[in-house]
Amino acid sequence: MFLTISTTGTPERPATDLGFLLHKHPERAQSFSTSHGTAHVLYPEASAERCTAALLLEVDPVALVRRGKGKGRGGAPDSALAQYVNDRPYAASSLLAVALAKVFKTALHGDCKAMPERAAAPLPLRIEVPALPARGGAGLVRALFGPLGWSVVEAEPVALDAEFPEWGDSRYVRLVLEGELRLADTLNHLYVLLPVLDDAKHYWVAPDEVDKLLRAGDGWLAGHPERQLITARYLSRRWSLAREATERLELVRLAEAEGLDVEDVDNAVDETTDTEERPVPLAQQRRDAILAALAEAGAARVLDLGCGQGQLVQALLKDPRFTEVVGVDVSVRALTVAARRLRLDRMGERQAARVKLVQGSLAYTDKRLSGYDAAVLSEVIEHLDLPRLPALEYAVFGSARPRTVLVTTPNVEYNVRWESLPAGHVRHRDHRFEWNREEFRSWAARVAGEYGYEVGFTAVGPDDPEVGPPTQMAVFTRTATGNGEKTEKTEKTEKEEKEEKEEKEGRA
Repeated sequence: MFLTISTTGTPERPATDLGFLLHKHPERAQSFSTSHGTAHVLYPEASAERCTAALLLEVDPVALVRRGKGKGRGGAPDSALAQYVNDRPYAASSLLAVALAKVFKTALHGDCKAMPERAAAPLPLRIEVPALPARGGAGLVRALFGPLGWSVVEAEPVALDAEFPEWGDSRYVRLVLEGELRLADTLNHLYVLLPVLDDAKHYWVAPDEVDKLLRAGDGWLAGHPERQLITARYLSRRWSLAREATERLELVRLAEAEGLDVEDVDNAVDETTDTEERPVPLAQQRRDAILAALAEAGAARVLDLGCGQGQLVQALLKDPRFTEVVGVDVSVRALTVAARRLRLDRMGERQAARVKLVQGSLAYTDKRLSGYDAAVLSEVIEHLDLPRLPALEYAVFGSARPRTVLVTTPNVEYNVRWESLPAGHVRHRDHRFEWNREEFRSWAARVAGEYGYEVGFTAVGPDDPEVGPPTQMAVFTRTATGNGEKTEKTEKTEKEEKEEKEEKEGRA
Protein backbone atom coordinates (compact mmCIF):
# COMPACT_ATOMS: atom_id res chain seq x y z
CA MET A 1 0.00 0.00 0.00
CA PHE A 2 1.25 3.44 -0.89
CA LEU A 3 0.21 7.01 -0.07
CA THR A 4 1.94 10.34 -0.66
CA ILE A 5 1.46 13.77 0.93
CA SER A 6 2.91 16.71 -0.99
CA THR A 7 3.07 20.45 -0.36
CA THR A 8 4.68 23.50 -1.91
CA GLY A 9 6.50 26.42 -0.31
CA THR A 10 8.71 29.46 -0.67
CA PRO A 11 12.21 30.31 0.59
CA GLU A 12 10.57 32.17 3.51
CA ARG A 13 8.20 29.29 4.30
CA PRO A 14 9.92 26.21 2.81
CA ALA A 15 7.92 23.14 1.88
CA THR A 16 10.29 21.04 4.02
CA ASP A 17 8.38 22.33 7.06
CA LEU A 18 6.24 19.29 6.30
CA GLY A 19 8.91 17.25 8.06
CA PHE A 20 8.36 19.21 11.27
CA LEU A 21 4.58 18.79 11.04
CA LEU A 22 4.81 15.03 10.43
CA HIS A 23 7.65 14.65 12.98
CA LYS A 24 9.66 12.72 10.38
CA HIS A 25 12.97 14.15 9.10
CA PRO A 26 13.18 14.43 5.28
CA GLU A 27 16.79 13.20 5.26
CA ARG A 28 15.95 9.92 6.94
CA ALA A 29 14.02 6.82 5.88
CA GLN A 30 12.26 5.34 8.91
CA SER A 31 10.52 2.03 9.48
CA PHE A 32 7.83 1.14 12.02
CA SER A 33 6.55 -2.28 12.97
CA THR A 34 2.79 -2.88 12.82
CA SER A 35 0.73 -5.92 13.72
CA HIS A 36 0.43 -6.89 10.05
CA GLY A 37 3.74 -5.78 8.57
CA THR A 38 6.13 -2.83 8.35
CA ALA A 39 5.40 0.81 7.59
CA HIS A 40 8.10 2.92 5.94
CA VAL A 41 8.25 6.72 5.77
CA LEU A 42 10.51 8.35 3.18
CA TYR A 43 10.75 11.57 1.18
CA PRO A 44 11.05 11.14 -2.63
CA GLU A 45 11.59 14.91 -2.90
CA ALA A 46 12.42 17.58 -0.32
CA SER A 47 13.21 21.14 -1.33
CA ALA A 48 12.07 24.60 -0.34
CA GLU A 49 9.71 24.67 -3.34
CA ARG A 50 8.20 21.18 -3.04
CA CYS A 51 8.24 18.37 -0.49
CA THR A 52 6.63 14.92 -0.66
CA ALA A 53 6.31 12.42 2.20
CA ALA A 54 5.48 8.83 1.27
CA LEU A 55 3.97 6.14 3.48
CA LEU A 56 4.66 2.61 2.23
CA LEU A 57 3.02 -0.27 4.10
CA GLU A 58 4.46 -3.73 3.49
CA VAL A 59 1.83 -6.23 4.59
CA ASP A 60 2.98 -9.64 5.75
CA PRO A 61 0.40 -12.07 4.26
CA VAL A 62 1.37 -14.79 6.75
CA ALA A 63 0.85 -12.49 9.74
CA LEU A 64 -2.43 -11.33 8.24
CA VAL A 65 -3.74 -14.88 7.99
CA ARG A 66 -2.41 -16.00 11.37
CA ARG A 67 -4.07 -13.08 13.14
CA GLY A 68 -7.24 -13.47 11.11
CA LYS A 69 -7.98 -17.20 11.37
CA GLY A 70 -11.64 -17.77 11.94
CA LYS A 71 -13.89 -15.07 13.36
CA GLY A 72 -13.46 -12.61 16.17
CA ARG A 73 -10.88 -10.04 17.15
CA GLY A 74 -8.23 -9.54 14.48
CA GLY A 75 -10.27 -11.35 11.85
CA ALA A 76 -9.64 -10.20 8.30
CA PRO A 77 -12.69 -11.07 6.17
CA ASP A 78 -10.85 -11.09 2.85
CA SER A 79 -7.97 -13.15 4.24
CA ALA A 80 -10.31 -15.62 5.93
CA LEU A 81 -11.77 -16.40 2.50
CA ALA A 82 -8.79 -16.02 0.20
CA GLN A 83 -5.94 -16.96 2.52
CA TYR A 84 -2.72 -15.76 0.93
CA VAL A 85 -4.19 -14.50 -2.35
CA ASN A 86 -5.95 -11.16 -1.82
CA ASP A 87 -5.56 -7.44 -2.43
CA ARG A 88 -4.58 -6.47 1.12
CA PRO A 89 -0.86 -5.81 0.40
CA TYR A 90 -1.70 -3.46 -2.49
CA ALA A 91 -4.99 -1.62 -1.94
CA ALA A 92 -5.56 1.12 0.65
CA SER A 93 -7.74 -0.16 3.48
CA SER A 94 -8.13 -0.10 7.25
CA LEU A 95 -4.63 -1.58 7.42
CA LEU A 96 -3.25 1.64 5.91
CA ALA A 97 -5.50 3.78 8.13
CA VAL A 98 -4.15 2.07 11.27
CA ALA A 99 -0.57 2.51 10.03
CA LEU A 100 -1.32 6.18 9.30
CA ALA A 101 -2.56 6.70 12.86
CA LYS A 102 0.46 4.96 14.38
CA VAL A 103 3.16 6.58 12.26
CA PHE A 104 1.68 10.11 12.21
CA LYS A 105 -0.07 10.04 15.60
CA THR A 106 1.16 13.46 16.77
CA ALA A 107 0.37 15.10 13.42
CA LEU A 108 -3.08 13.49 13.46
CA HIS A 109 -3.82 15.39 16.68
CA GLY A 110 -2.54 18.66 15.21
CA ASP A 111 0.39 18.98 17.63
CA CYS A 112 3.74 20.52 16.66
CA LYS A 113 5.80 22.22 19.36
CA ALA A 114 8.40 23.40 16.85
CA MET A 115 5.88 25.11 14.53
CA PRO A 116 2.49 25.43 16.22
CA GLU A 117 1.38 28.24 13.89
CA ARG A 118 2.09 26.08 10.81
CA ALA A 119 0.18 23.16 12.31
CA ALA A 120 -2.84 25.40 12.91
CA ALA A 121 -2.81 26.96 9.42
CA PRO A 122 -3.98 25.49 6.10
CA LEU A 123 -1.31 24.21 3.71
CA PRO A 124 -1.42 23.67 -0.04
CA LEU A 125 -1.65 19.87 -0.06
CA ARG A 126 -1.79 17.13 -2.67
CA ILE A 127 -2.70 13.57 -1.63
CA GLU A 128 -2.25 10.59 -3.93
CA VAL A 129 -3.37 6.99 -3.35
CA PRO A 130 -2.61 4.80 -6.41
CA ALA A 131 -4.99 1.96 -5.52
CA LEU A 132 -8.06 2.70 -3.41
CA PRO A 133 -10.97 0.23 -3.18
CA ALA A 134 -14.19 2.18 -3.79
CA ARG A 135 -17.32 0.16 -3.16
CA GLY A 136 -19.70 2.69 -4.67
CA GLY A 137 -17.45 3.89 -7.46
CA ALA A 138 -15.85 7.21 -8.27
CA GLY A 139 -19.12 9.03 -7.54
CA LEU A 140 -19.04 7.94 -3.91
CA VAL A 141 -15.40 9.05 -3.58
CA ARG A 142 -16.38 12.54 -4.73
CA ALA A 143 -19.44 12.55 -2.47
CA LEU A 144 -17.27 11.74 0.56
CA PHE A 145 -14.31 14.06 -0.03
CA GLY A 146 -16.07 16.86 -1.92
CA PRO A 147 -17.86 18.46 1.09
CA LEU A 148 -14.62 18.55 3.10
CA GLY A 149 -13.06 21.57 1.40
CA TRP A 150 -10.94 19.86 -1.27
CA SER A 151 -10.81 21.95 -4.45
CA VAL A 152 -9.84 18.92 -6.55
CA VAL A 153 -11.17 15.39 -6.02
CA GLU A 154 -10.07 13.02 -8.78
CA ALA A 155 -11.12 9.40 -8.67
CA GLU A 156 -9.85 7.75 -11.84
CA PRO A 157 -11.18 4.19 -12.23
CA VAL A 158 -8.51 1.51 -12.64
CA ALA A 159 -9.17 -0.90 -15.51
CA LEU A 160 -9.31 -4.61 -14.77
CA ASP A 161 -6.75 -5.08 -17.53
CA ALA A 162 -5.46 -2.25 -19.69
CA GLU A 163 -4.90 -4.69 -22.56
CA PHE A 164 -8.53 -5.80 -22.47
CA PRO A 165 -10.62 -2.62 -22.07
CA GLU A 166 -13.80 -4.56 -22.85
CA TRP A 167 -13.50 -6.17 -19.43
CA GLY A 168 -14.37 -2.80 -17.91
CA ASP A 169 -13.17 -1.13 -14.74
CA SER A 170 -12.23 -2.70 -11.44
CA ARG A 171 -13.56 -1.57 -8.06
CA TYR A 172 -10.35 0.41 -7.52
CA VAL A 173 -9.63 4.07 -8.25
CA ARG A 174 -6.56 6.26 -8.30
CA LEU A 175 -7.31 9.04 -5.82
CA VAL A 176 -5.90 12.57 -6.06
CA LEU A 177 -6.89 15.32 -3.62
CA GLU A 178 -5.78 18.93 -3.85
CA GLY A 179 -6.66 21.89 -1.67
CA GLU A 180 -5.64 24.12 1.23
CA LEU A 181 -6.40 22.32 4.48
CA ARG A 182 -4.80 21.77 7.86
CA LEU A 183 -2.56 18.72 7.81
CA ALA A 184 -4.32 17.29 10.88
CA ASP A 185 -7.72 17.58 9.16
CA THR A 186 -6.33 15.84 6.08
CA LEU A 187 -4.98 12.91 8.08
CA ASN A 188 -8.27 12.53 9.94
CA HIS A 189 -10.21 12.54 6.66
CA LEU A 190 -8.03 9.71 5.38
CA TYR A 191 -8.12 7.80 8.66
CA VAL A 192 -11.92 7.62 8.57
CA LEU A 193 -12.68 7.44 4.87
CA LEU A 194 -10.12 4.85 3.68
CA PRO A 195 -11.87 1.97 5.50
CA VAL A 196 -15.27 3.50 4.66
CA LEU A 197 -14.56 3.29 0.91
CA ASP A 198 -13.15 -0.22 1.29
CA ASP A 199 -16.28 -1.10 3.31
CA ALA A 200 -14.32 -3.63 5.38
CA LYS A 201 -12.12 -3.72 8.47
CA HIS A 202 -9.34 -6.11 9.24
CA TYR A 203 -10.13 -6.21 12.97
CA TRP A 204 -13.11 -6.74 15.23
CA VAL A 205 -15.07 -3.53 15.76
CA ALA A 206 -15.54 -2.91 19.48
CA PRO A 207 -17.55 -0.14 21.24
CA ASP A 208 -14.44 2.04 21.57
CA GLU A 209 -14.54 2.49 17.78
CA VAL A 210 -17.38 4.98 18.32
CA ASP A 211 -15.03 7.21 20.33
CA LYS A 212 -12.34 6.87 17.65
CA LEU A 213 -14.80 7.86 14.94
CA LEU A 214 -16.08 10.92 16.80
CA ARG A 215 -12.56 11.99 17.72
CA ALA A 216 -11.33 11.76 14.12
CA GLY A 217 -14.56 13.28 12.77
CA ASP A 218 -14.53 16.26 15.12
CA GLY A 219 -15.42 19.42 13.24
CA TRP A 220 -16.56 17.81 9.98
CA LEU A 221 -18.49 14.55 10.42
CA ALA A 222 -21.56 15.91 12.23
CA GLY A 223 -22.48 18.12 9.27
CA HIS A 224 -21.39 15.77 6.48
CA PRO A 225 -24.23 14.95 4.03
CA GLU A 226 -23.10 11.28 3.94
CA ARG A 227 -22.86 11.00 7.72
CA GLN A 228 -25.08 7.92 7.98
CA LEU A 229 -23.17 5.97 5.34
CA ILE A 230 -19.82 6.91 6.88
CA THR A 231 -20.98 5.89 10.34
CA ALA A 232 -22.47 2.58 9.22
CA ARG A 233 -19.47 1.51 7.14
CA TYR A 234 -16.82 2.67 9.59
CA LEU A 235 -18.50 0.64 12.35
CA SER A 236 -18.86 -2.42 10.10
CA ARG A 237 -22.65 -2.08 10.14
CA ARG A 238 -22.90 -2.91 13.81
CA TRP A 239 -26.19 -1.09 14.15
CA SER A 240 -26.12 -0.62 17.92
CA LEU A 241 -22.78 1.20 17.61
CA ALA A 242 -23.92 3.12 14.54
CA ARG A 243 -27.04 4.25 16.40
CA GLU A 244 -24.95 5.45 19.35
CA ALA A 245 -22.60 7.35 17.04
CA THR A 246 -25.53 8.93 15.17
CA GLU A 247 -27.15 10.12 18.40
CA ARG A 248 -23.91 11.65 19.65
CA LEU A 249 -23.27 13.33 16.30
CA GLU A 250 -26.81 14.74 16.30
CA LEU A 251 -26.11 16.23 19.72
CA VAL A 252 -22.95 17.84 18.32
CA ARG A 253 -24.95 19.26 15.40
CA LEU A 254 -27.58 20.71 17.74
CA ALA A 255 -24.89 22.24 19.94
CA GLU A 256 -23.22 23.84 16.91
CA ALA A 257 -26.57 25.21 15.71
CA GLU A 258 -27.16 26.80 19.12
CA GLY A 259 -23.58 28.03 19.46
CA LEU A 260 -23.16 26.03 22.69
CA ASP A 261 -20.82 23.38 24.02
CA VAL A 262 -22.09 19.81 23.89
CA GLU A 263 -21.97 19.67 27.71
CA ASP A 264 -24.32 22.65 27.90
CA VAL A 265 -26.86 20.93 25.64
CA ASP A 266 -26.54 17.46 27.15
CA ASN A 267 -27.31 18.55 30.71
CA ALA A 268 -30.52 16.74 31.54
CA VAL A 269 -28.76 14.26 33.82
CA ASP A 270 -27.16 15.65 36.95
CA GLU A 271 -24.22 13.34 37.58
CA THR A 272 -24.00 14.20 41.28
CA THR A 273 -27.63 14.15 42.35
CA ASP A 274 -30.92 12.71 41.23
CA THR A 275 -33.29 15.20 39.66
CA GLU A 276 -36.06 14.20 42.03
CA GLU A 277 -36.41 16.37 45.12
CA ARG A 278 -35.50 13.97 47.91
CA PRO A 279 -36.27 16.20 50.96
CA VAL A 280 -40.01 16.22 50.07
CA PRO A 281 -41.92 13.87 47.76
CA LEU A 282 -42.84 16.70 45.40
CA ALA A 283 -41.74 14.78 42.27
CA GLN A 284 -44.27 12.04 43.01
CA GLN A 285 -47.01 14.59 43.71
CA ARG A 286 -46.23 16.23 40.39
CA ARG A 287 -46.50 12.95 38.48
CA ASP A 288 -49.77 12.11 40.24
CA ALA A 289 -51.21 15.50 39.28
CA ILE A 290 -50.14 15.02 35.65
CA LEU A 291 -51.63 11.51 35.48
CA ALA A 292 -54.91 12.77 36.92
CA ALA A 293 -55.08 15.66 34.44
CA LEU A 294 -54.34 13.34 31.50
CA ALA A 295 -57.00 10.89 32.64
CA GLU A 296 -59.55 13.70 32.99
CA ALA A 297 -58.70 14.89 29.47
CA GLY A 298 -59.25 11.36 28.12
CA ALA A 299 -55.78 11.22 26.55
CA ALA A 300 -54.50 7.88 25.25
CA ARG A 301 -51.48 8.86 23.13
CA VAL A 302 -49.12 11.04 25.17
CA LEU A 303 -45.86 12.93 24.51
CA ASP A 304 -43.47 13.51 27.42
CA LEU A 305 -41.46 16.45 26.07
CA GLY A 306 -38.16 16.78 27.92
CA CYS A 307 -38.61 13.34 29.46
CA GLY A 308 -35.21 13.38 31.23
CA GLN A 309 -34.53 10.11 33.01
CA GLY A 310 -37.95 8.66 32.19
CA GLN A 311 -39.75 8.76 35.54
CA LEU A 312 -42.99 10.05 34.04
CA VAL A 313 -42.78 7.68 31.06
CA GLN A 314 -42.46 4.80 33.52
CA ALA A 315 -45.51 6.00 35.46
CA LEU A 316 -47.57 6.38 32.27
CA LEU A 317 -46.74 2.84 31.14
CA LYS A 318 -48.15 1.44 34.39
CA ASP A 319 -51.61 2.79 33.43
CA PRO A 320 -53.24 0.80 30.59
CA ARG A 321 -55.34 3.85 29.61
CA PHE A 322 -52.25 5.29 27.92
CA THR A 323 -51.85 3.22 24.78
CA GLU A 324 -48.83 5.06 23.35
CA VAL A 325 -46.15 6.99 25.25
CA VAL A 326 -43.31 8.86 23.51
CA GLY A 327 -40.45 10.33 25.53
CA VAL A 328 -38.52 13.13 23.83
CA ASP A 329 -35.26 14.68 25.05
CA VAL A 330 -32.25 16.40 23.52
CA SER A 331 -29.88 14.56 25.87
CA VAL A 332 -28.51 11.20 24.74
CA ARG A 333 -27.36 10.45 28.28
CA ALA A 334 -30.85 11.10 29.64
CA LEU A 335 -32.42 8.78 27.07
CA THR A 336 -29.85 6.09 27.89
CA VAL A 337 -30.76 6.34 31.60
CA ALA A 338 -34.46 6.27 30.69
CA ALA A 339 -33.98 3.13 28.58
CA ARG A 340 -32.24 1.42 31.50
CA ARG A 341 -34.95 2.55 33.92
CA LEU A 342 -37.66 1.15 31.63
CA ARG A 343 -35.63 -2.00 30.89
CA LEU A 344 -36.40 -1.66 27.21
CA ASP A 345 -34.04 -4.50 26.31
CA ARG A 346 -36.08 -6.91 28.47
CA MET A 347 -39.54 -5.49 27.92
CA GLY A 348 -42.26 -7.73 26.48
CA GLU A 349 -43.32 -7.24 22.88
CA ARG A 350 -46.77 -5.85 23.70
CA GLN A 351 -45.43 -3.40 26.28
CA ALA A 352 -42.53 -2.36 24.03
CA ALA A 353 -45.03 -1.45 21.30
CA ARG A 354 -46.51 1.19 23.63
CA VAL A 355 -43.31 3.16 24.27
CA LYS A 356 -40.72 5.00 22.20
CA LEU A 357 -37.77 7.21 23.17
CA VAL A 358 -36.81 9.89 20.67
CA GLN A 359 -33.94 12.38 20.58
CA GLY A 360 -34.99 15.87 19.54
CA SER A 361 -34.84 19.55 20.42
CA LEU A 362 -38.03 21.29 21.52
CA ALA A 363 -36.77 24.51 19.96
CA TYR A 364 -37.47 23.08 16.49
CA THR A 365 -40.64 21.85 14.80
CA ASP A 366 -40.77 18.08 14.43
CA LYS A 367 -43.33 16.25 12.29
CA ARG A 368 -42.92 13.16 14.48
CA LEU A 369 -44.71 14.98 17.32
CA SER A 370 -47.93 15.73 15.43
CA GLY A 371 -51.23 13.92 15.99
CA TYR A 372 -51.02 13.10 19.71
CA ASP A 373 -53.78 13.53 22.29
CA ALA A 374 -51.64 15.24 24.89
CA ALA A 375 -48.18 16.63 25.54
CA VAL A 376 -46.48 17.15 28.90
CA LEU A 377 -43.79 19.74 29.60
CA SER A 378 -42.91 18.85 33.17
CA GLU A 379 -40.21 21.10 34.67
CA VAL A 380 -38.90 21.93 31.20
CA ILE A 381 -39.52 25.57 30.27
CA GLU A 382 -37.36 26.95 33.08
CA HIS A 383 -34.33 25.21 31.52
CA LEU A 384 -34.59 27.40 28.40
CA ASP A 385 -33.26 30.89 27.95
CA LEU A 386 -36.21 33.28 27.76
CA PRO A 387 -35.43 34.31 24.14
CA ARG A 388 -35.81 30.63 23.15
CA LEU A 389 -39.29 30.25 24.64
CA PRO A 390 -41.16 31.52 21.55
CA ALA A 391 -39.52 28.78 19.47
CA LEU A 392 -40.73 26.14 21.94
CA GLU A 393 -44.19 27.71 22.03
CA TYR A 394 -44.54 27.46 18.27
CA ALA A 395 -43.06 23.95 18.08
CA VAL A 396 -45.55 22.62 20.65
CA PHE A 397 -48.67 24.79 20.36
CA GLY A 398 -48.35 25.95 16.75
CA SER A 399 -46.85 22.89 15.00
CA ALA A 400 -47.48 19.72 17.04
CA ARG A 401 -50.86 21.05 18.37
CA PRO A 402 -51.95 18.23 20.71
CA ARG A 403 -55.48 18.46 22.09
CA THR A 404 -54.16 18.93 25.63
CA VAL A 405 -50.88 20.41 26.86
CA LEU A 406 -49.75 20.24 30.50
CA VAL A 407 -46.99 22.56 31.68
CA THR A 408 -45.50 22.44 35.18
CA THR A 409 -42.85 24.82 36.51
CA PRO A 410 -41.54 25.92 39.93
CA ASN A 411 -43.28 28.73 41.79
CA VAL A 412 -40.43 31.04 42.80
CA GLU A 413 -42.51 32.54 45.61
CA TYR A 414 -42.41 29.19 47.42
CA ASN A 415 -38.59 29.15 47.49
CA VAL A 416 -38.57 30.97 50.84
CA ARG A 417 -40.05 27.79 52.36
CA TRP A 418 -37.00 25.70 51.39
CA GLU A 419 -34.68 25.83 54.41
CA SER A 420 -31.74 24.43 52.42
CA LEU A 421 -32.09 26.92 49.54
CA PRO A 422 -30.08 30.16 49.94
CA ALA A 423 -32.01 33.37 49.39
CA GLY A 424 -32.04 34.50 45.78
CA HIS A 425 -31.01 31.07 44.41
CA VAL A 426 -33.02 28.98 41.95
CA ARG A 427 -33.83 25.34 42.73
CA HIS A 428 -31.56 23.81 40.07
CA ARG A 429 -28.24 25.10 38.74
CA ASP A 430 -29.53 24.83 35.16
CA HIS A 431 -32.72 26.86 35.72
CA ARG A 432 -32.53 29.99 33.56
CA PHE A 433 -35.52 31.58 35.34
CA GLU A 434 -38.27 30.80 37.84
CA TRP A 435 -41.64 32.57 37.66
CA ASN A 436 -44.04 33.68 40.34
CA ARG A 437 -47.73 32.84 40.00
CA GLU A 438 -48.66 36.06 38.21
CA GLU A 439 -45.84 35.75 35.68
CA PHE A 440 -46.71 32.14 34.89
CA ARG A 441 -50.42 32.87 34.49
CA SER A 442 -49.67 35.86 32.26
CA TRP A 443 -47.40 33.75 30.02
CA ALA A 444 -49.91 30.88 29.83
CA ALA A 445 -52.80 33.22 29.00
CA ARG A 446 -50.81 34.83 26.20
CA VAL A 447 -49.81 31.49 24.68
CA ALA A 448 -53.36 30.16 24.92
CA GLY A 449 -54.73 33.25 23.21
CA GLU A 450 -52.15 33.22 20.42
CA TYR A 451 -52.55 29.54 19.50
CA GLY A 452 -56.25 28.88 20.09
CA TYR A 453 -56.25 27.18 23.50
CA GLU A 454 -58.10 27.65 26.76
CA VAL A 455 -56.05 27.39 29.95
CA GLY A 456 -56.74 26.51 33.57
CA PHE A 457 -54.38 26.30 36.55
CA THR A 458 -53.78 23.67 39.22
CA ALA A 459 -51.68 23.80 42.39
CA VAL A 460 -49.23 20.92 42.87
CA GLY A 461 -48.05 20.24 46.40
CA PRO A 462 -49.12 22.03 49.59
CA ASP A 463 -50.85 25.31 48.71
CA ASP A 464 -49.37 27.80 51.16
CA PRO A 465 -51.83 30.67 51.89
CA GLU A 466 -49.03 33.24 51.62
CA VAL A 467 -46.72 32.04 48.85
CA GLY A 468 -48.81 29.44 47.00
CA PRO A 469 -47.81 25.90 45.97
CA PRO A 470 -44.23 24.74 45.26
CA THR A 471 -45.19 23.75 41.71
CA GLN A 472 -47.74 25.39 39.42
CA MET A 473 -49.41 23.57 36.53
CA ALA A 474 -51.23 24.98 33.51
CA VAL A 475 -53.69 22.78 31.62
CA PHE A 476 -54.13 23.94 28.02
CA THR A 477 -57.12 22.64 26.04
CA ARG A 478 -57.33 23.29 22.33
CA THR A 479 -60.54 25.09 21.32
CA ALA A 480 -62.70 23.89 18.44
CA THR A 481 -61.90 27.05 16.43
CA GLY A 482 -58.19 27.13 17.27
CA ASN A 483 -55.97 27.03 14.21
CA GLY A 484 -52.56 27.83 15.64
CA GLU A 485 -52.69 31.50 14.74
CA LYS A 486 -53.45 34.53 16.88
CA THR A 487 -57.19 34.92 17.45
CA GLU A 488 -59.12 38.06 16.60
CA LYS A 489 -59.84 38.58 20.30
CA THR A 490 -56.15 38.44 21.19
CA GLU A 491 -55.21 40.86 18.42
CA LYS A 492 -57.91 43.26 19.60
CA THR A 493 -56.68 42.99 23.19
CA GLU A 494 -53.11 43.69 22.11
CA LYS A 495 -54.27 46.73 20.14
CA GLU A 496 -56.18 48.08 23.15
CA GLU A 497 -53.17 47.51 25.44
CA LYS A 498 -50.91 49.36 22.97
CA GLU A 499 -53.33 52.31 22.76
CA GLU A 500 -53.64 52.41 26.56
CA LYS A 501 -49.84 52.37 26.93
CA GLU A 502 -49.46 55.24 24.42
CA GLU A 503 -52.16 57.21 26.23
CA LYS A 504 -50.35 56.81 29.58
CA GLU A 505 -47.06 57.86 28.05
CA GLY A 506 -48.78 60.93 26.59
CA ARG A 507 -50.09 61.93 30.01
CA ALA A 508 -46.67 61.57 31.49
